[in-house]
Amino acid sequence: MVRHLTLNQAKKLRVGQTLYHLKNKNADGTAQRWKVNGKVKTWKTKPEKVQVPVKYGMYGYDYVTENDLNMVSLTEPKRVKKKARVWILKKS
Repeated sequence: MVRHLTLNQAKKLRVGQTLYHLKNKNADGTAQRWKVNGKVKTWKTKPEKVQVPVKYGMYGYDYVTENDLNMVSLTEPKRVKKKARVWILKKS
């Protein structure tokens, strides 16, 4: 079982580390990879808040916040195999 990211783990992330999205999948069934591409932002007055800049795909950029930590993991989840489509042709 893959564990989601905790607040302390998010605060210790460094540039270049890879996160794996637990919901979004690539076309081949593997988890979408997000790369940390900036310094993790934290607040002294709000220790429960965190903001992690990430890059995904060729052009996608976003932030992982404390609300999104349950959607990402440091370990890659198992690949979801897609079912083969079977086409049945009916004669008319």
